[in-house]
Amino acid sequence: MNADVVIVGAGPAGIFTALEMIRKGSHQKIVMVEKGQAVENRHCPKDKTHKCVNCKPYCHITTGFSGAGAFSDGKLSLSYEVGGDLPTLIGEDLAQETINYADQIYLEFGADEHIEGLGHEDERKEIRRRAIQAGLKLVDCPIRHMGTEKAQDIYYRIEQYLLQNGVEMYFGYECSNLILEGDECKGVSVSNGKTDLEIYAKHTVVATGRRGADWLEKLCAEHNIAHAPGTVDIGVRVEVRNEVMETVNRVLYESKLVGYPKPFKNKVRTFCQNPGGFVSQENYDNNLAVVNGHSYKERKSDNTNLSILCSHNFSVPFNQPIAYAQKVGELTNMLANGQILVQRFGDILDGKRTWQKELAQSNIRPTLPDAVAGDITAAMPYRAMMNIINFIQAMDYVVPGFASYETLLYSPELKFYSNRVKMDTDFNTSLKGLHCLGDSSGWTRGLMMASIMGVLMGRKIAAEEN
Repeated sequence: MNADVVIVGAGPAGIFTALEMIRKGSHQKIVMVEKGQAVENRHCPKDKTHKCVNCKPYCHITTGFSGAGAFSDGKLSLSYEVGGDLPTLIGEDLAQETINYADQIYLEFGADEHIEGLGHEDERKEIRRRAIQAGLKLVDCPIRHMGTEKAQDIYYRIEQYLLQNGVEMYFGYECSNLILEGDECKGVSVSNGKTDLEIYAKHTVVATGRRGADWLEKLCAEHNIAHAPGTVDIGVRVEVRNEVMETVNRVLYESKLVGYPKPFKNKVRTFCQNPGGFVSQENYDNNLAVVNGHSYKERKSDNTNLSILCSHNFSVPFNQPIAYAQKVGELTNMLANGQILVQRFGDILDGKRTWQKELAQSNIRPTLPDAVAGDITAAMPYRAMMNIINFIQAMDYVVPGFASYETLLYSPELKFYSNRVKMDTDFNTSLKGLHCLGDSSGWTRGLMMASIMGVLMGRKIAAEEN
C-alpha cells in the first residue's frame, strides 16, 4: 500500500497531524494505523463487572482512537509551562500560540467553553504564599475540562471528520517494524494477526503515546535512531475528601505544585487532579496494572484524587528507565495479587500495612473499590518513598488536612515517556522521513502538548505541497 503520510497511533498527536493537514487544504493521502479500536467501540467491562478483567490483547482505557487521555480526565492544560519539554525545542512563544490555536479546535468540536482556574486572585495569592512557605512552587495553568465522558464525544466527532475528509484508518493493526532503506524510513510493517500490510509513505509519523513508549525505545535501539534516556516518573495517586480540597478545587481546579524535598531533592510534582473524581486502573503490557484518575462532568464522588510523581533521571551506565519503572510496578502488583495497592498515609508513617477493615472505618471511602489494602513501602524504592512522604507533608501546609492519617495512597502510578528522541525543530529524526510525536517521543506530557506537536507536524507536511 502506498500513502503520502502514515501515522502510527491515533492519540492526540497523530489525530492533530491529520486534522491540521486537512485544515491547511492538503490533498495528500493519509493512512492512520491504530492498535486499538475506534472511539465508539472502546468500552471498559469494569463499568458492568466493577472489577478489572485485564482485557486482551490490550486495555480499552489506554488503547484506541484518542489514546489514553480521553478515557482518564479529559483536561486540556492551557499554559506552555505544563506538559513536558516541547517549548525548549520549538520556543515558548510558538508553544503558547499553538496551544491557543489547538484550544479553538477543541471548542469547535464541542469542548466546554468554561475555563477552570481563572479569577479568585486574592485566594490564589494566599495559596501561593502558603506554597512558598512550604518550599513549593505553584504553577498557574488554566484548565479546560472536557470530562471523561464528554471527551469521548468530542474525539468521536473528530474521528468522523477525519474519515469524511479521506483519512484511511486501520484499527486493530499493530506496527511491527519500520521499512528502511539505508538511513531513510520508507514506511511501516503492520499486522492485525491475520493480515500483514506494508505501508510505504514519504513521511512516517510515530505517535504511540505512553502506551507505546517502551516499544519506541526498543525501536530506536534496534535502528540506531538518535535518542537518549530521559526522565521516568514513579509515584502514587492520593485520595482525600472533597472538604479537604474545597478551596483549592474552587480557586484552581487543579493545583499544579512542584517541589524538591530533602534529602534527595528530586523533582516531585502534583499531576492530574480530579475534584469529585474516581481512581481507576489501567493495564499495560505483561499484565502491568497501574493507577490513574477519572473526572466526569456530571458524575461526582465525595473525594478528590491527584497523583504525586517523583522524577528519576538516570546517568551512565544505566539506560533502561522504563524497565526500571516497570519493575517497581511489577513488585507492587505482586503484593496486590495483580491489582492496585492502597494504603493509608498514617499507616506508612507508623510502619504498618493497612487492613481492609481499617479502610471501612475511615472517613475516606476508596473510589477504586477493588484496590487491595496493603503496604506500598514494601515495593516502592526508598528514594521515591521519602520524596513522596516529604512532599505530602509540605502539601499539608498549603492544604491543611492533606497529610491526615486517613489520606489514601494508591500504587503504582507510573508515567512512561523517558525515551527522548533527538529531533530538529521540524521534528525530523536521524532517519530521513521519520518523525516521532507526543508522549512516546519524550517531548510531551498530556493531551494539549501532544495535540500542538501534531498541529505543527501537520503544518510542516502540508506546506510541502506549496
